[in-house]
Amino acid sequence: MVPVTVHAHISAPRSDVYALIADVAARPAWFDDFATDYRLLSPRSVGPGAGGRFRLDAPGGTRYVEFTIVDASPPERVVDEGRTGRLGRTRWAAEYELTEPAQGVTRVDLTISTEPENPIERLREALGFRRFVRRRSSQALERLRRVLEEGGDEPPARATIAGYEPRKASRFGTPSARRFGGEPEGGALPAERPGPGRIGE
Repeated sequence: MVPVTVHAHISAPRSDVYALIADVAARPAWFDDFATDYRLLSPRSVGPGAGGRFRLDAPGGTRYVEFTIVDASPPERVVDEGRTGRLGRTRWAAEYELTEPAQGVTRVDLTISTEPENPIERLREALGFRRFVRRRSSQALERLRRVLEEGGDEPPARATIAGYEPRKASRFGTPSARRFGGEPEGGALPAERPGPGRIGE
């Protein structure tokens, strides 16, 4: 796909804009117009090595994108690279360039490109995919602008690893009535578990 570039001007310090973009766990707060089913690839969420996985419901069919931050130069640049398409045969790249045209104003240029490696993937991308990417990435930057300029009463949404949800902690071996440190709520000691029975009991 020929690279698609969109931009937005945000009334916020460049360091604040960079921090939100470089933290992949925070991207659902402004990136969910573009992507769905967003998950982290590892516990690390900031800087090189951090990455995520999301779904694109684009023309030509649904596809998944897995990416990793390969370059993070605060507060100027963040580069994602990854794979998408059938069997991950298409290269994916997204580059965020941050400049400061005026004091207190940050310009964000987002460039997204793909490199299909077979005719089928090239055909899928010819079915309006570039137009879809331009529209959705422009919406994402507008959402980023609103998050930074307007804020909100509630903290921004954050991604989790493999769908982990605190309310479902018991699925992962952490009873909901106990803290992660092992101390029960209220300070009471847990009841002693019965030992294994003897043969014949």
